[in-house]
Amino acid sequence: MHSTTLGAMLSIDLTGKRAFVAGVGEDSGYGWAIVRALSQAGASVCIGTWPPMLKIFTRSLERGKLDTALPDGGEIVFEKVYPLDAVFDTPEDVPEDIRNDKRYVDLTGYTIQEVADQLRADHGEGSLDILVHSLANGPEVQKPLVDTSRAGYLAALSASAYSLVSMVQRFGPLMRPGGAVISLSYLAAERAVPGYGGGMSSAKAALEADTRLLAYEVGRRWGIRVNTISAGPLASRAAKAIGLIEKMVSYYEVNSALPGVQSADDVGATAAFLCSPLAAGISGETLHVDNGYHAMGMAVDVMPEPE
Repeated sequence: MHSTTLGAMLSIDLTGKRAFVAGVGEDSGYGWAIVRALSQAGASVCIGTWPPMLKIFTRSLERGKLDTALPDGGEIVFEKVYPLDAVFDTPEDVPEDIRNDKRYVDLTGYTIQEVADQLRADHGEGSLDILVHSLANGPEVQKPLVDTSRAGYLAALSASAYSLVSMVQRFGPLMRPGGAVISLSYLAAERAVPGYGGGMSSAKAALEADTRLLAYEVGRRWGIRVNTISAGPLASRAAKAIGLIEKMVSYYEVNSALPGVQSADDVGATAAFLCSPLAAGISGETLHVDNGYHAMGMAVDVMPEPE
């Protein structure tokens, strides 16, 4: 009886909150799971989608090909889908060959500053409560770090780490005090993960370091919290670019502290918690959601099962 009452008291309620989730382009990844959890908790959700994926994503959404169902019987409804390429801060940063690319030529307003400006125009100052950074890209991720080019390395840091700094810089002034920023990291920030190359491990390490310093700086400046979730591997469509994703998932399944692997919804639920008043005292944190894999120091298959 007591636990039922306590559960009701501590339910996650984000009604009246507005979230912007950057990096949603499919329904099998962590970004979508976070959208689902935030929507289920009552938040209004806007998303930013990479321009080369925008048409196929919006078309799939219109045709009902994406899993928009919520556990309570409701449905995910986006306030707005914005084109967003987080490699570019302002229109002046976009090279001519990108502007003229067939996937970009009919689009405007897809730089970080322009999306922040459009969000301000659509909803006004102080209109945002939650900012989610679900962005990562390393063009040479399948190369060993020792073989990675300078351009590939810097591209990974630009898209996967600096993009968080730029988004907080430009979206922070739109956020209400008590708001929350979260991003997605991975254990390669802390441990050597063979096959996760191209500077991506360096980018995740930068993301976690930036989370700590941003938590202090914007906590004092705007009263918002900044955290990151270090999630285990997920065999989403986007993650296939890593090349070894299926092997990584299988290894976690065998060697995590808890049997099996975490689900996308596990990460979504954690994100909703971190964005809620229940996490009001948490900032600058890297929270592992990986079935306890990060705590292990030896492969399980060489040890007897505990009794």
